[in-house]
Amino acid sequence: MKKLIFAAALAIGSLTTVNAQDKAIAQVSTDEATVSAEAPEVAVQDYKEIKATELPKPVLEAVAKEFEGATVSKAYKNEKGEYKLVLATADKAEQTVYANSKGEWIKKQ
Repeated sequence: MKKLIFAAALAIGSLTTVNAQDKAIAQVSTDEATVSAEAPEVAVQDYKEIKATELPKPVLEAVAKEFEGATVSKAYKNEKGEYKLVLATADKAEQTVYANSKGEWIKKQ
């Protein structure tokens, strides 16, 4: 009789442990899904591509002054009048910088 009670207690205890692990895994999965869902919302701005010739003169002058030998390979503008510039640097590397219409650099993360 003692063995029967011990076996029943052992079975119930192991089922409780398995159920607790399933809940913990489900909680971790839910937390990861929440983080994944929030990530795309961070710093997404609508920049529309424009021609490099459409950039304001102060922006072009700032690029020439700050990034000697670099050329603007792509240019984008948002609704706030801020520019996203993809530069081809002298060592053939690409660099993305942000500026306002006055040619002042904007720090983006």
